[in-house]
Amino acid sequence: MTPITHVEGRRLALSNLDKILYPATGFTKGEVLHYYASMAPVLLPQLRDRPLSFLRYPDGAEGETFFAKNVPPGTPDWVRVATVPRSARDTTSARQVVVDDLPSLMWAANLVTEFHTPQWRAEDPGEADRLVLDLDPGAPAGIAECCEVALLLRERLAADGLTAWVKTSGSKGLHLLVPLTGAPSRAVTAYAKELALAATREAPELVVHRMAKRLRAGKVFVDFSQNSASKTTSTPYTLRARPHPTVSAPLTWEEVATRGEGPLPGLRIEASEALARVERHGDLLAPLSDGRAAAPLPGS
Repeated sequence: MTPITHVEGRRLALSNLDKILYPATGFTKGEVLHYYASMAPVLLPQLRDRPLSFLRYPDGAEGETFFAKNVPPGTPDWVRVATVPRSARDTTSARQVVVDDLPSLMWAANLVTEFHTPQWRAEDPGEADRLVLDLDPGAPAGIAECCEVALLLRERLAADGLTAWVKTSGSKGLHLLVPLTGAPSRAVTAYAKELALAATREAPELVVHRMAKRLRAGKVFVDFSQNSASKTTSTPYTLRARPHPTVSAPLTWEEVATRGEGPLPGLRIEASEALARVERHGDLLAPLSDGRAAAPLPGS
């Protein structure tokens, strides 16, 4: 029998709570739901007003995954749905879920999904309020090389009057996040590409700005394309469908400076540690979501 619970007055059926979703650690679906309920105060500001894309893994992290943007069948009528353009080229509309509150978060978490969101908000599609740079290492490069590139890019952004925050991808690399006062996604993508090109010129032995795998061995790929209005990035604090319950979790720049050799080995953060870090540090990304640190895109 599926357990029924009430969250802030909303009725939810939460299923298969004992199901193991991360076989390497025995982490269950019930623990996934507990993680999201506990993380809601810092996760919801990152999700609020942003159309949600689902990367679902209902059979666990070692099972099949599939990506979906459409509103899932059976979505409760109290879950917010936004109508947004399908893409910059296709102006026909699509309907996507927006998670603004705890009941909606727990309903979505029950689907067993990574949370992925764009760099713009539902009320203003294609007008980015943040920039993202995804640092993806090609073996034998790893987290240490990602840290080197992150520090290099942080300096370049600062020279342009922009402040960067950093988080783990929850996989191999890092994400740099920069709050903006608002700029067209095309302009943000163009600026991010220039950053990647400049980093490649400055450190060609370390950085590559092109996606081709044959170019990436031993280097860090700076993926600027996720600033496109049609692209999404793993939302801060989401769990990832990896062998362990890793989290795309914020870091301090002091931790990045250790190159993964300090008290946080490899800069890998799992669910229990992510919760403990919020208790210790609060929301390291609060300035990113509340607009305090937003600055204009250079040249805009």
